[in-house]
Amino acid sequence: MQKVSEDTTAVGLVRGIRRWDLVGVIINGIVGAGIFVLPATSFSRVGSYSLIAFVVCALVVALIILCFVEVSSRFTGTGGPYLYAREAFGPAIGFQVGWMNWIARVSAFATNCNLLVIYLSFFWPSAGKGIWRTLIITTITLTLTTINYIGVRNAAITSNIFTMAKLIPLILFVAVGLFFLTPANFTLHDYPSYGSFSTAVLLLVYAFTGFENGSVPAGEIVNPRRNVPFAILIGIAIVTALYLLVQTVSIGTLPNLGSTERPLAEAASKFLGAIGASIIAAGAVVSVLGNLNVNILTTPRILFAMSEHREIPPALSSVHARFRTPYVAIIVTAALMLALTLSSSLIYALTVSTIARLFAYIATCVALPTLRRQKGAPEAMVLIPGGIVISVLAVLLSIWLLSNSTGTEARDSGIALAAGLGIYFSYRLLRRQPASD
Repeated sequence: MQKVSEDTTAVGLVRGIRRWDLVGVIINGIVGAGIFVLPATSFSRVGSYSLIAFVVCALVVALIILCFVEVSSRFTGTGGPYLYAREAFGPAIGFQVGWMNWIARVSAFATNCNLLVIYLSFFWPSAGKGIWRTLIITTITLTLTTINYIGVRNAAITSNIFTMAKLIPLILFVAVGLFFLTPANFTLHDYPSYGSFSTAVLLLVYAFTGFENGSVPAGEIVNPRRNVPFAILIGIAIVTALYLLVQTVSIGTLPNLGSTERPLAEAASKFLGAIGASIIAAGAVVSVLGNLNVNILTTPRILFAMSEHREIPPALSSVHARFRTPYVAIIVTAALMLALTLSSSLIYALTVSTIARLFAYIATCVALPTLRRQKGAPEAMVLIPGGIVISVLAVLLSIWLLSNSTGTEARDSGIALAAGLGIYFSYRLLRRQPASD
């Protein structure tokens, strides 16, 4: 149960997330369903060059993360990219960043929860059909919502359990699979086309996204200016090493990698038998559960932060008197997540969700030089050497990734942006607040 005696912030939240809890939150936020699917998707596009695509993607994400490290070291409040953009560029842009980030997280929950049911069908074929699908999705959502509702410490402990449970099968997959590699599988044939390689990298960004989740609940993190940068760096280092090894084993042990829907489970069956495939399938279920838990932990805090700044109804920044959690934002977000998950088996393409996140990443990268020049900006506890150059490179590479999205994906993202603008200015009008920004 949540202890009110812990460090409590001015708005009533409890700083119950410690340094290594936060590392677990970040790992859970990044490692979801993506790594269990994308090794095959990337291989189908560029073959053995997919390993190089993973490296390129990791380098792009590393530049973005360095920007997050410096910018996050300036803030102690809740909001993450929303708060950074608001401080650097004003309320209107800040709201758009928060809105797009919230949309991305809600749609990601729906997509991952449906993928969870698909993997659960490996053990229970009826899980993805009819009333059983509805009951499973509802039970999962309500259980995780309750855990987060009754205290951030409970959510952090649950995240730690899921972190260990998801890493063990992946480490087993790598540790055993490395002894069964077929060198011929790594033969590099003709160079892939620019479009194929770029699209493969864009898809892989989805597997690396989620690190920003660690910065969102800063108002409930112990010493966030130190611990957020530390946890982001440690978390992404662990995930990058694990991903490269997983892709290496997948390529080296599964000749038909590009044509399978469950690449890790099929690869594990080659060197661990049916038991190995079951372990990986169970690992996928646990991995997605951990990701969903972090999603319910962090996504409502975006609404909470926007409500704190009077950009959406004030009820959404209400803090529970006993549990010290933003309970209204949690209930509203979880209800929408559940409705989206039940309404369709496929909510958003991976690339659409990635576009929304890249929007938040670009804003944070641009915030780095802006906050350095801005008088009165919160002081940075961490200054990245060559930060301006890194910021420019990160923005250019993010734009390069965005340029590979399709017209439909760009259209859907534009609709989401327009909806956000409508909500922002409509609420301002309702409050009769003069437009000063």
